[in-house]
Amino acid sequence: MSLGNYQEAHVFKSKSGACAAFLANHDSHSFAKVAFRNMHYNLPPWSISILPDCKNTVYNTARVGAQSAQMKMTPVNRGFSWQSYNEETASFDDNSFTTVGLLEQINTTRDVSDYLWYMTDVKINPDEGFLKSGKWPVLTVLSAGHALHVFINGQLSGTVYGSLEKPKLIFNEGVNLRAGVNKISLLSIAVGLPNVGPHFEKWNAGILGPVSLNGLNEGRRDLSWQKWSYKIGLEGEALSLHSLSGSSSVEWVEGSLVARKQPLTWYKTTFNAPAENGPLALDMSSMGKGQVWINGQSIGRYWPGYKASGSCGACSYAGWFNEKKCLSNCGEASQRWYHVPRSWLNPTGNLLVVFEEWGGNPSGISLVKREIQSVCADIFEWQPTLVNWQLQASGKVNRPLRPKAHLWCAPGQKISSIKFASFGTPQGVCGSFREGSCHAHHSYDAFEKYCIGQQSCSVTVAPEMFGGDPCPSIMKKLSVEAICS
Repeated sequence: MSLGNYQEAHVFKSKSGACAAFLANHDSHSFAKVAFRNMHYNLPPWSISILPDCKNTVYNTARVGAQSAQMKMTPVNRGFSWQSYNEETASFDDNSFTTVGLLEQINTTRDVSDYLWYMTDVKINPDEGFLKSGKWPVLTVLSAGHALHVFINGQLSGTVYGSLEKPKLIFNEGVNLRAGVNKISLLSIAVGLPNVGPHFEKWNAGILGPVSLNGLNEGRRDLSWQKWSYKIGLEGEALSLHSLSGSSSVEWVEGSLVARKQPLTWYKTTFNAPAENGPLALDMSSMGKGQVWINGQSIGRYWPGYKASGSCGACSYAGWFNEKKCLSNCGEASQRWYHVPRSWLNPTGNLLVVFEEWGGNPSGISLVKREIQSVCADIFEWQPTLVNWQLQASGKVNRPLRPKAHLWCAPGQKISSIKFASFGTPQGVCGSFREGSCHAHHSYDAFEKYCIGQQSCSVTVAPEMFGGDPCPSIMKKLSVEAICS
């Protein structure tokens, strides 16, 4: 039933006479005061109130009172002592095969590896004009995704990658070719298999072409249908360098000889498990793209070199949702920390192996523990709660009770200080609260009295707790952030 221009009620009744109602305000900007069954209700913008008895509000979607927290990642070691091993670009051997034309990657690798080498030779005559002018010919490679490294005569010439929305990619750059036979090695990388979308089982990956050289005396040379050699996976994968036994099958270098900022490099080190409890992670922000193993178990692919794009700004729950709404961390790595299951760790001598595709700095990798830095509550006065309704329904109370702000630190932590507290019209979110035009100047007092030194505490959201009502004619709320240590 309609309750106004943008307001409506949905009522459900049972044969026994029970009644439940949902009151909705579709206005994304303004509060609405509506009349329903001879009672008045205030509905926040773009929200739904739930009335399990068609009378008392127990929940409103714009009034979520759950505690939120700010986390911190604290290093638990002083860095790792790394060793490195350089993976050579693929060459023709017993594990490679040759055919005419370009092959689709998933059908070729059969998910044995993320990696497939495409290799071919290009002969350059000594009279080519670019050898004298110095203007390199342009290599163009079209791939169905997901990432591609281009090597010319064993040297990395460039890297391109697609996106979730557009996995297809194009490499189109000048390459340094010499007179004689040149080896073009293309390392195509699939980042997982698709598992959603129409006919996703038919989606392709890898280099499907065309592949061409432009800027030769002949103009454009199509390489797509010449002989290509293929090699599935990497040498390090074949040797199982990530495993406890395989890691000793090659000669690693250490100390000042450890490779940095070099593509196709394996790194290994050992570490002891931290004595403290709590979640652990690896900070991989100094690396580009690759994979990580601990004691032979994969903790997954990492890709800090892939930066999140978009427009980040103020965020409001109100209004229709879309995938570009409320974006955060624009310009930062899509993921920085990678979880380390404690059940995989031994007390001492844990093997950590990293394969880096692009070229990163392993000295920046650290083992960190996840801790609660601060906890927050953000609650409106007279905010409905399920407990309040249960007490009223049971007859234990005959009028609504004031809501409470509850704060909990993790086991072993206590509230050491109050970073922010404001009863009135505070703005912002947890971690960046700020005072509004209305503020009770004794907002800190109750929290400093009841919470400091405690693991948990609760404070009633009522004007008398904060020195009186700072603005009687305005709907107020309480925002608080407490430091845990």
